[in-house]
Amino acid sequence: MGKLAWLTADKSGTPEIARPHLDLSGPLLASAFQTLARGCEDLGGIERYVEALKLKSELFKDTLGDGKVATLNLEGFMELCTFMATVRRRVARYLSPEGVARIRAGLVALLDGATNTATTDQRMTAFCARFPADREHRFVHDLAAEVLHNVDPERYPLMNRWVWDARPNTGAVREIWFGDNVDHITIPLPDGYPTFLMLREELAQFLTSQGVFRDVMYFVDMLTAQVYANYISAQGGTYLRADFSTAEDPMHHTRRILGLDGVRPGSSRTRLKAIDGGAFVLDDSKLIG
Repeated sequence: MGKLAWLTADKSGTPEIARPHLDLSGPLLASAFQTLARGCEDLGGIERYVEALKLKSELFKDTLGDGKVATLNLEGFMELCTFMATVRRRVARYLSPEGVARIRAGLVALLDGATNTATTDQRMTAFCARFPADREHRFVHDLAAEVLHNVDPERYPLMNRWVWDARPNTGAVREIWFGDNVDHITIPLPDGYPTFLMLREELAQFLTSQGVFRDVMYFVDMLTAQVYANYISAQGGTYLRADFSTAEDPMHHTRRILGLDGVRPGSSRTRLKAIDGGAFVLDDSKLIG
C-alpha cells in the first residue's frame, strides 16, 4: 500500500497531487464490466447511459456553472436533486427558499476556486461543516461531490460515499479490492480527492484495455456504479433497502445509484419528495432520457 504524500509543486508552480496506491482486482473488474455490458444490451446499450450522464452534467453546468450558482433558486435546486439519489431522500427539510439560501451559500464557496483541486478536500469539509454532523445530514457530502463532479467532470471524479467511505470502510472500492478475506480487513485508504482521482485513472486504464476509447470518464462512472450495484444485489435486496428497492431489471440499481431514475417513466413526476411526502413535478423540457 503506497503512502499518501503531501502535495508538491511542479515546475509550473501548479500543485501536483500525489496518488495513493490502489490494490484492485482485475478479475472482479472484468466481471463487473461484463455484467454492465450484458445488462445494457436490452436497454439501448451502454452508450445510452453515457449520453444520459452527459445530459445530467449539462443540467448541472447550466444551473450552477460560470457563476450561476449565485442565483440558484428553489426550482433549480429541486431539478438537480431529482438526479442525486442519495441526496433526494434526505433533502426535504431544505426544499424551501430559506433552505436553498443556506445550501446556495455553501455551494458558492464550494465552487469558488474550483480550478485548484489542491483545495478540494478543504472545500468539501467546509461545505459539510455548515450543516449538523448527524445521520440525517450525511447527504451533504454527496451533494458536494455530485456538484463538483457534474459541473466539472473532467477535473473532479465521482467522490460519493458509495464510491468509498473510509470511516465505515465501505463502498465500491472495497468490492474490487484485491486480497483474501477483504470482508474482514480495514482497508488503509483515505477517502480524499487523491484517492478518487487515482481510482478513476486505474479504472480508465482497465477500460482502455477492454477496448473503450471514447467517453472513458463516463464509462468509469458506469463501471463504478455497477460494482456497487453488484454488491447491493448480492445482499439479496435487504441491505440498504431504504435507498435501493428491489431490482426491476438488471440495470435498476445502477441507474438509481447514478441518479438516472429520477423521473418516473412516461411522466414528469419525479422521485424527489417534499417534507409532506408529495412528489415534485418537473417541466418536461428539463427531463433526461
